[in-house]
Amino acid sequence: MQSGKIVVKNLYKVFGQNEQEAIDLLKEGWSKDKILAEKGSVIGVSDVSFSVEEGEIFVLMGLSGSGKSTLIRLINRLVEPSSGDVFIDGQNVAKLPKAQLIELRRRDMSMVFQSFALMPSRTVLDNAAFGLEVAGVGRKEREERAMTVLKQVGLDTFAQKHPHELSGGMQQRVGLARALAVNPSMIIMDEAFSALDPLKRREMQDVLIELQKTHRRTIIFVSHDIEEAMRIGNRIGIMEGGKLIQVGTPQELVDNPANDYVRNFFDTVDTNRYLTAGQLKADSVPLFVHNGQAPDALMVCQQLQDMDKHYAFVVDEFNKFKGSISLEKIALLVEDGQPHSLDAKVLKHIDCIPEDLPLSEVIERLVDNEGPIPVMDEGGFYCGAISKGRLLTRMQGD
Repeated sequence: MQSGKIVVKNLYKVFGQNEQEAIDLLKEGWSKDKILAEKGSVIGVSDVSFSVEEGEIFVLMGLSGSGKSTLIRLINRLVEPSSGDVFIDGQNVAKLPKAQLIELRRRDMSMVFQSFALMPSRTVLDNAAFGLEVAGVGRKEREERAMTVLKQVGLDTFAQKHPHELSGGMQQRVGLARALAVNPSMIIMDEAFSALDPLKRREMQDVLIELQKTHRRTIIFVSHDIEEAMRIGNRIGIMEGGKLIQVGTPQELVDNPANDYVRNFFDTVDTNRYLTAGQLKADSVPLFVHNGQAPDALMVCQQLQDMDKHYAFVVDEFNKFKGSISLEKIALLVEDGQPHSLDAKVLKHIDCIPEDLPLSEVIERLVDNEGPIPVMDEGGFYCGAISKGRLLTRMQGD
């Protein structure tokens, strides 16, 4: 079985009579329009398979009627599948008895809707704690847990207010807090920010991105906004006519769209704005290892001259960045005729930038730095470099 926190296999949803007959006709090559015209069955989702990794934000996109909202309701079984399987942590949700399914939803699965769905007569605190109340958690504990998540979304000082006293963005924060309060490992968000104005929508995206840095929940996020998808999504799945047309990182979809339908989503977007350090990095700077003995300056100088390179990076034996040095500085060391090694006292310290740093901040760092900048992965290990030349080349489409 394919691995992942969530694994969807050959999933179908047919609305109408004779579901299996409609599925068989799809497999024979009938179009959904023909099945509707001749059999009266509506194809909601057709043979969808994909997986979502733990800690990933997976964005589902598509035009109205493409099947994305039906698909997420099949995943948590608010809609019963006609055929196929949905595995969450290896457990087949599509086959679970009702009692176990309800328990799974209460314990480990939350949903955030476009409509805030808050209870007007309850305080912000009581709304945030509602899922815990349904799960049978005592008042003291549920209020403590609800206050913790309200603080995370910046609403702890509004705990005793009522929904009508809050702005739309603040109400959606309460909805998010309610989803987080049960501490689920996965959240499904259906057009969660689309009712907000652009500024509030971006603010909520920032909240979600910031929360994800520390909590790393698995999130399926339905959106019709390609800029939102590119900003928050680790990967994007694009649907058309009930089918999943293509899945990939934002940059993979931009660089290699499966068809014109996928390509058209990006036509009006300056996709370069959504580049990150990880997408810009390259192995363009020679790397030397300090494994208890610092690299010899003469040897490094000769190698840089042979490669026509002007900078070198030094890492330790664990691939942690130690520092940078220019060919000009190494040449000055070598000129005096004394043996020198590239240890800490001659290396320039540069703060590494994380792979997820957005383009705007990458540019700021490059402007302030004379040479290339090292990039580190999630574990803090060196994984590449960004230079001004590399940035210009990448933005020109090379």
